[in-house]
Amino acid sequence: MKRHVPNAITLLNLFLGCCAAGSVFYGQFVQAFWFVFAAVLADYGDGLIARMLGVHSELGKELDSLADMVSFGVVPGVIYYKLLAIGLGHEAAEGLQIAALPGFVLSVFSGLRLAKFNLDTRQAEGFLGLPTPSSTMFTVGVMLIYHFNSFGLGAWVVSPLFLYCCIGGLSYLLLSEIPMFNFKFKSFRWAGNEIKYIFAAMAVAALLLAREAAFSIVVVLYILFSIFRYLAHKGKTV
Repeated sequence: MKRHVPNAITLLNLFLGCCAAGSVFYGQFVQAFWFVFAAVLADYGDGLIARMLGVHSELGKELDSLADMVSFGVVPGVIYYKLLAIGLGHEAAEGLQIAALPGFVLSVFSGLRLAKFNLDTRQAEGFLGLPTPSSTMFTVGVMLIYHFNSFGLGAWVVSPLFLYCCIGGLSYLLLSEIPMFNFKFKSFRWAGNEIKYIFAAMAVAALLLAREAAFSIVVVLYILFSIFRYLAHKGKTV
């Protein structure tokens, strides 16, 4: 029975992703955020519970990718589609908005990222390229900045040029070879987890100072830190 518990949590991730996508289509952005946040917890929790129970299955691995494709692949694409429709002034128009369809390009690259991740044995301890949950949290941050008009940036973040740049940049980073650390703890000791604890503290500080905008800010810092660390390491090996 216990071997089914992680799979049940993974399926919860999938369900929450579907709920988030539906919420975005109806413009319920705060509700969508909570569904995505819960999906992130479920995505983190299924592996944690599996390790605690000492269970592993190929079915669970496949389910995990399918759930992540919805919660962290389809959902950000839906968000960009919706924000592009708003920025282009087509939010109230009926039917599919062709100019907003590039939002789903990110979903395509997320699917390719997840497929490559399953086959890449180099990513057991860390990531190569931006993980899909990070891409999604950045996107959710943009959505919330628009919804709350954070720092007066609401109109700016739905600019089609800005959104197209976000889609292109995130799509590139998903498939890049830039090493990025993961947030999974094998132990809670400081030694070996320094970067994770520092980033956790930064995330809390950003949340207190920037509120909803913190989600995008923390992901940008994560990307920049990973790029600088990669370039520094690369320079030492040349």
